[in-house]
Amino acid sequence: MAEDAGVIAVDHTGFSVTSLEEAIHFWTEAMGFDLTRKGEMGGEFLREATGVDDPRCRMAVVTAPNGYPIELLEYSTGGTLGQTPRSAGAIGAAHIGLVVTDIHTAISRVETAGWAIKGSPQSIPAGPRCGTMVAYISGPDGITIELMQPPV
Repeated sequence: MAEDAGVIAVDHTGFSVTSLEEAIHFWTEAMGFDLTRKGEMGGEFLREATGVDDPRCRMAVVTAPNGYPIELLEYSTGGTLGQTPRSAGAIGAAHIGLVVTDIHTAISRVETAGWAIKGSPQSIPAGPRCGTMVAYISGPDGITIELMQPPV
């Protein structure tokens, strides 16, 4: 039997963004996360670690109410490197699932912040999450979030 990779936990989720300020505003004002850290990084270490040429980067960490961190990264060369697929079904597309208390209130907040709902809220019809309301939303940088409201 082959040895596994030794993963012991998920540490954070990171997103590259066009505007660090706009991303911080969305995550703190619309989603209710706390801004816990801001900084800058770059140089040889980051180039070697990421494979990005000239990787000057401004960053921030926002933290969910349960303590889970989201890292926001504004690379100086980001605009020249392409964007994530717009369709949630595209190969390589990713999303993060956030549990909300009221999906309609959450949708209203994210739409006010300039994000768009991709479909319409739907109740999962069967399986272990039966009755959970879900909706996919997408922001200006192509980041997709699945909102999930557990059944009452």
